[in-house]
Amino acid sequence: MSKIDFKKELKHLYNPPAKAFTVVTVPAMQFLMVDGHGDPNVAQEYADALETLYAVAYKIKFASKNELDKDYSVPPLEGLWWAADMDTFTTSRDKSQWDWTMMIMQPDWITRDMFEAACRLASKQKELAALPKLRLETYDEGLAVQIMHIGSYEDETGTLHKLHHEYMPANGFTFGGKHHEIYLSDPRRVAPEKLKTVLRQPIAR
Repeated sequence: MSKIDFKKELKHLYNPPAKAFTVVTVPAMQFLMVDGHGDPNVAQEYADALETLYAVAYKIKFASKNELDKDYSVPPLEGLWWAADMDTFTTSRDKSQWDWTMMIMQPDWITRDMFEAACRLASKQKELAALPKLRLETYDEGLAVQIMHIGSYEDETGTLHKLHHEYMPANGFTFGGKHHEIYLSDPRRVAPEKLKTVLRQPIAR
């Protein structure tokens, strides 16, 4: 049985160049999603969301392998981020004001029945605080501009400022959705200066 790696299958979405902004059309995909609020570095709500997402994502993966004979690597963690004042991302960096949706992409053959079965199984093995908020939902992002950021999360501000205030206005784009990040590196194992993160902004003309 071959194992699918969606980072390779969808290389244009998960491996953009690091030296230039690129425009992509992101197809509708389904995700495990949990919403929350607050500083991801200290908020228990954020830690609970990640624990629940990974627990259920791996239950679904093994169900797919064992029941459907379809194996794949669990896709990377992704996040949608927004705030009432978007300057909290690029200027003040007041993370306590951030809202977020953390999510993990699911293959299109994963059904709601498989999702619900995985939730039941995960809940029997461990109490998961964010499980009542977990959902399986289709997200249709559409037209977006993205770039690969290499470095710490705190160093994203310069790239985001250039994207928001230079590239987008110069090319006739405005905001078309929530700021999107895809975390390709494990911060527990990778030095901050080597972290790889896809920064993506949905746009409208």
